[in-house]
Amino acid sequence: MRFDDRRAAGRRLAWYLDSLRGHHLVVLGLPRGGVPVAYEVALELGAPLDVLQVRKLAVPWQPELAFGALAESGVCVHNEDVIQRSRLDAATRDTVQKSARDALDRCTDRWRALHDPVPLTGRTALIVDDGMATGATATAACRAARLHGASRVVLAAPVASLATVRRLKETVADAVHCPQALHDLGAIGSWYDDFTQTSDEEVEALVARAAQPVPTPRLRVATTHPSYLSQEVFVPAAGARLAGQLAVPDSAPAVVLLAHGSGTSRYSPRSRSLAAALHRAGLGTLLLDLLTGSEEEYQADTAFALRLLTTRLDDATRWLHRHTELPVCYFAVDTAVAAALEAAAAPGSEVLAVVCRSGRPDLVGRTTPARLRAPVLFVVGSRDTELVEVNREASGRIACESGFAVVPGGSHEFTEPEALETSARLTRDWFLTHLTRPFGPARSGPPVHPLRPVPGPPPRRSA
Repeated sequence: MRFDDRRAAGRRLAWYLDSLRGHHLVVLGLPRGGVPVAYEVALELGAPLDVLQVRKLAVPWQPELAFGALAESGVCVHNEDVIQRSRLDAATRDTVQKSARDALDRCTDRWRALHDPVPLTGRTALIVDDGMATGATATAACRAARLHGASRVVLAAPVASLATVRRLKETVADAVHCPQALHDLGAIGSWYDDFTQTSDEEVEALVARAAQPVPTPRLRVATTHPSYLSQEVFVPAAGARLAGQLAVPDSAPAVVLLAHGSGTSRYSPRSRSLAAALHRAGLGTLLLDLLTGSEEEYQADTAFALRLLTTRLDDATRWLHRHTELPVCYFAVDTAVAAALEAAAAPGSEVLAVVCRSGRPDLVGRTTPARLRAPVLFVVGSRDTELVEVNREASGRIACESGFAVVPGGSHEFTEPEALETSARLTRDWFLTHLTRPFGPARSGPPVHPLRPVPGPPPRRSA
């Protein structure tokens, strides 16, 4: 996942942090590049914004590499691994540190002369940066926030080193949130199309704008589409009237068809939890059972069930688009996964994106992976060992953009609350990422997606 710029990354990160809304929050941007990201997060979550002054201690001959960091209130941290690898002597470290401390003190004095600090005592400090490589500045910021009285410290960044995320969570932060934690991070700027340096003037303008007044959340699902107020519907499909639950928030950009291969799954708490997460993101949902209660024995005949489910899903998609006039995405579980892939690969399919969880994608036809045009994400729980490799291999066979995610601690049914929440975030982010794909007939070749401009076999991804 690449980001257009820091503001765009902040909007994407805010979706990921929705569970923190209302937790007596103060958003702290790290200057200067973290402030545009933090501004968008504060705006979305309805929280006050402030700047926590930090200064990286850079290796002189490798400025992108930090051997430590300074923060307000005299905080200083060192990364001994970087110091040893870089062979930094004590005299060089002292020189860099003194220069950085002088600069930090000047910035802090100037900033506090212009802006009174937002009190942190007893509140949750959400520290936001544009990326985390070594984690030195994040560590210093966490310690400074605790010195200022924060009762809980949470770190967040759009992209980071996976090893750094794990270490920060174990050592200095109560929680670390990163939608893209990578084994091989490289330069943070390589994940942004525009990584232009943020100016002091931009920082001051964003903080002043956020303070007038305290921002309120921009995305609220208070009402729904006037014709479809979270109501029970009956969808005609392949000789049956399928029961479903439809809800479309105002100004929804798309509607997600949550397809189940049984007669009562739309009432599942897990299904309703996912639908609620999608509603909070502004997306519409249709929870639909593709078989009636009396037809569930058909699942024993895999080949017959796949043909029936695919036909019904195709009919339901046309009905849903006709009644909402919105683009359609698929979320499928278990026995409905293969049907969703077949329906999305059908000639003329207008499905925007697909998420498959805990399914059997290996049951699709031999040519189906090559005919798919909608980006597909495969999600499976780490405890569902039989399906991990099945879904990994399926992701590698897809001709268009695909993703593969193993959710730690997740079982086949995703009954674990943390695994279910992670699955919901992955699902929501996949759909939001691909809403810019043109809605129309399938093309004759792989789609050119704005986040990955060169068509061709996608790299394998994991989470």
